[in-house]
Amino acid sequence: MTSTALVLRGVGVSPGRRAGVVARMPDPLPAPSSEPLPPGTDLAAAADRVDAAAATVHDALLAAAGSARGEAAQVLAVTAEMAADPTLVDEARRRVLEASATPQRAVWDAAAGVAEQLVALGGLFAERARDVQDVRDRVVATLTGAPVPGVPDRDAPFVLVARDLAPADAARLSPDRVLALVTEGGGPTSHTAILARSLGIPAVVAVAGAGTLRDGDRVLVDGSLGVVTPDSDADAVERASRPTRRATRLSAPGATADGLPVVLLANVADPAGAAAAAAAGAEGVGLLRTELGFLGRTAAPGIDEQVAAYRQVLAAFPGRTVVVRTLDAGADKPLPFVTAPDEPNPALGVRGLRTSWEHPQVLDDQLAAIAAAARESDAHVRVMAPMVATADEARDFVERCAAHGLAQAGVMVEVPSAALRARDLLAHATFASIGTNDLTQYAMAADRELARLARLSTSWQPAVLDLVAATCAGGLLRDRPVGVCGEAAADPALAPVLVGLGVSSLSMTPRALPEVGAVLASVTAAQCRELAEVALAADGADAAREAVRARLPVLDDLGL
Repeated sequence: MTSTALVLRGVGVSPGRRAGVVARMPDPLPAPSSEPLPPGTDLAAAADRVDAAAATVHDALLAAAGSARGEAAQVLAVTAEMAADPTLVDEARRRVLEASATPQRAVWDAAAGVAEQLVALGGLFAERARDVQDVRDRVVATLTGAPVPGVPDRDAPFVLVARDLAPADAARLSPDRVLALVTEGGGPTSHTAILARSLGIPAVVAVAGAGTLRDGDRVLVDGSLGVVTPDSDADAVERASRPTRRATRLSAPGATADGLPVVLLANVADPAGAAAAAAAGAEGVGLLRTELGFLGRTAAPGIDEQVAAYRQVLAAFPGRTVVVRTLDAGADKPLPFVTAPDEPNPALGVRGLRTSWEHPQVLDDQLAAIAAAARESDAHVRVMAPMVATADEARDFVERCAAHGLAQAGVMVEVPSAALRARDLLAHATFASIGTNDLTQYAMAADRELARLARLSTSWQPAVLDLVAATCAGGLLRDRPVGVCGEAAADPALAPVLVGLGVSSLSMTPRALPEVGAVLASVTAAQCRELAEVALAADGADAAREAVRARLPVLDDLGL
C-alpha cells in the first residue's frame, strides 16, 4: 500500500463516497514490430486479415451496443462505425500490399496517420482521435491474439484508476464491478462522466497525481467533492465501504418543502431506457434522444420505422409529458447523410437543427413520424429542436411542427445567443429546455473532453448560471416554462439553485431522480432563491459549489 498521505484533487463528476482497492486499467498495447513480412508471403491474404479483424471488432462493438441502452448504446455504435471506416482499413491494406507490412503494423501506422489528421483539425475531430486509437488496439489485439483492451476483471469490486477511458470502455462500466472511478483525463461533461452518473458510480476526473496510485492501494473516493484520499483513516474507509441503501425510485412528484412543483423528468434514448425511467418514478421524459435510430446508417430510417420506435417510448408514459428532441447530428455524432466529413470545427458547424437547412426532408420525415406516434398515444407529446441560435430559427421550426399537427414546439437553449435573447425565441416557441453541457462548453470556450480545462467545464460556473437566469427571465416575460435537460439537472446540490433561478422542470438520468427529489423536498422555494443568489455572487465554480453545499446539510445525510 502506498505511503503517501497526500489528498489528490480533481473534478467530482458523479456524487457519492466509496472506498476500495485500486485496479488500474492495463497499459496500452505496445507498438508491433516494424519488421516486414517474409519474402514470398501472400500479401493479398495478409491484407484480407485486416478486413476480417476490423469486421470482427465492428461486429463485437455493434453487438455490445445492441445489448446496452441510452448513452452507452450510442457511444458503442459510434465506435463501431469507426471500426468500419474505410479510411483506416484501406490505408492499412495499402501498407500491406505495397510495403509488405505485417497486418498489425499496417493497422498501427494507418491509425497513427488518421489520428494525426484528426488532432490537426482540432475541436471535436481531435476527440475522435481517441476512438481511432481504441479501434486500433482492438484490431491489433484481434490480429495478434492478445487480450482485447478493456476494464480489468477482478474477483471483487474495485476502484478503477485510468489515464482516461476510451468511450467504448466507459460504455461497458458496471456498478457491480466498479465501486468508483478515478481518471487523469476527462471533464464534467465527457462521455466517461455522463456514463458514470447514469450508472451511479462515484467518479472524479482530471485528477493530477492519479498516476501515483497503484494496483492494490486502498483509496477513498469522494465524487461530490472531487477528492481522492490514499491511505484514508480506517473509520472513513469503513463508513464509505458500508453497503448503501439508496432509494431507487422517486416516491412523490417533485416539489420544494413548501409545495412549489418542480417536475422531475428523465433523459432516455430508447424503449428500454423509457421503461427504466418509468420504473424509477419519472414524471415523464424531458429529453428523448432520437440519434440511436440513425447511427450506423448511410441513410435515415424510414417514417414507419421511426413511428414504431417512438410508439414504444410513448407507451411507457400514458398521460404524461414526453419531450422528443429532433435529430442532433453533427459534432460527436456525425451522420454521412446530413453532415460533412471535412468541417474544420464541427462543434461550431452544421449540427442539430442546422442540418435541416440542406437536408429538410430528414427533419420533415422525423416530424411526420413523431406526429403519427403522438396520434396513437395518450402521452402529452412535445417536440424540440437542438442548436437553435436565433428567433428566426425558432419561428421556422415552430411553423414546420405546426404543419405536421405538433402544437407544442420548443427550443433547446445550448448557445449563449439563445439564452441572452430567450424572450425573442419564446415569442414563437412554447417552451425552452436548457442543454447545460453545450451551453457550458460554448460559454466557457472549453472543450468538454480536455482534462486541462475540466475546471472550466462545469455548470457551476457563475457565468453559465447567469445564462440560465437570462433564459428563465425570457421565459417569465413570455409566460413560457423553462426546464433543464443537461447533466446539471442530475446534480443534487445544483438542482435547488436551478429552481431558484426560475427553472420549472429538471430532466436527468433516472438514477438521480430520488436524490434530486429528496434535496428539493428539504428546502423551500425561498431557500432555493437564496441559494441561487449565493451561487451567482461567487467568483468561481468551486466557490459557488462550496457555498451552496455548506447550506445543504441534507447532502451529508444522503451520502452526497
